[in-house]
Amino acid sequence: MLDVVLNRRPHTVCSGTSRRDFLRVGALAGLSLPALLRAEALAAPAKGARAKSVVLVYLGGGLSHHDSFDPKPDAPEDIKGKYGTTDTAVPGLKISDKLPLMAKVMDKIALVRSGAHNNDHHETATNWVLSGRFGTPFGDYPAIGAVVAHETGFTGTLPPYVAVPRNPSFTWELGKSAFLGGRYESFKAGDPNQADYKVQDLTAGGVDTKKAARRDTLLKAVDGLAKRVEGNDQIATYDEFHARAREMVLSTEARNAFAIDREPEKVRDRYGRNTAGQSMLLARRLVEGGVRFVTVNYGGWDHHAKIFDSLDKKLPEFDRAVSALVEDMHARGAFENTLLVVMGEFGRGPKINKDAGRDHWGPAASLLFAGAGVKPGQVIGKTDKQGAYATQRPVSPADVAYTILDAVGIDPRKQLVTPDGRPIEILDGGDTVKELFE
Repeated sequence: MLDVVLNRRPHTVCSGTSRRDFLRVGALAGLSLPALLRAEALAAPAKGARAKSVVLVYLGGGLSHHDSFDPKPDAPEDIKGKYGTTDTAVPGLKISDKLPLMAKVMDKIALVRSGAHNNDHHETATNWVLSGRFGTPFGDYPAIGAVVAHETGFTGTLPPYVAVPRNPSFTWELGKSAFLGGRYESFKAGDPNQADYKVQDLTAGGVDTKKAARRDTLLKAVDGLAKRVEGNDQIATYDEFHARAREMVLSTEARNAFAIDREPEKVRDRYGRNTAGQSMLLARRLVEGGVRFVTVNYGGWDHHAKIFDSLDKKLPEFDRAVSALVEDMHARGAFENTLLVVMGEFGRGPKINKDAGRDHWGPAASLLFAGAGVKPGQVIGKTDKQGAYATQRPVSPADVAYTILDAVGIDPRKQLVTPDGRPIEILDGGDTVKELFE
């Protein structure tokens, strides 16, 4: 989609949030794509980079670490929760017994049990962990994927940054390109679990003469608007990226990467016939096709009430999908040049609340890393006996972002320039979690 600001005067929604009016112009081949593509292919990743690509599985809402990767079997009932533990492929490591398939692949993963920060607000925390910098809920800083797109570009016709099905969203879209501008936004792939899945704007055929004429008329209208609007990145760069959009629409390379229906039925079944499973399978196809950064938006983890009723259904889905992705990427050799990160914006509270749920909890969370030189089968950090606070090797959002950027050969301290000419560091803190690679 192309966002055209029509009204610079903000209005207020029911939450009290200041928002702006937008004209949504899209759903047209060569119109919504241009704002998503780089202007030109930039330099390859710096020499010594560990990874060419990143797959970020984002658990929006906040996975309960108590009920997944950091169980506390000796804690009181109102902390321990419903589930027991199971042994894993790593001697001495136990995780929730609701994750039997993940237990078998923990020797291919590094588990961080000490993700930690001090914010319990969905939008603020999400933008923080997706960018590595703390700001407002509206996203003052570009998401890691947008930075990767900005710094590495792409070869061929695939966009460098793809979100499957789309970017995270609670009340509005999160993890965007901020001051980098519309050309570095993620390409939204849609839901690959839909019957006869086709990527919007990536089907060359099926357009009759009348539709083509209407598209041409609208394209000319937008071109005219562009000449009258100054200082709008998404409008001003339209013509520059139109050629790339057209190339992508007609590209066999791009269509093949998104053609999940070409996967064997057995493989699709292994991932799970649901949005989460098929999204992870598509992510694997995209990085193999050359996409630099894929965000799999796997939400639905915000369980303030009846958490175990939800997790009884949600954890088996997670178990199948993520374990399949790990196994598949490992078997295909994709981990040689791809970094996999699994995380949410925070963990869940140590005590089960009055509604049989767990509330937001920033001070503790579990994260998974694999591939790109990550030493598998290790556990980094720990939490206290109640799973409330990181007591060993806390890992901050800046540390995670720094680790990802450093892995793909981007200097996290590099200064970018805002549209008004102000230099700003990609990250103002953090460091690589060196234990992952030692």
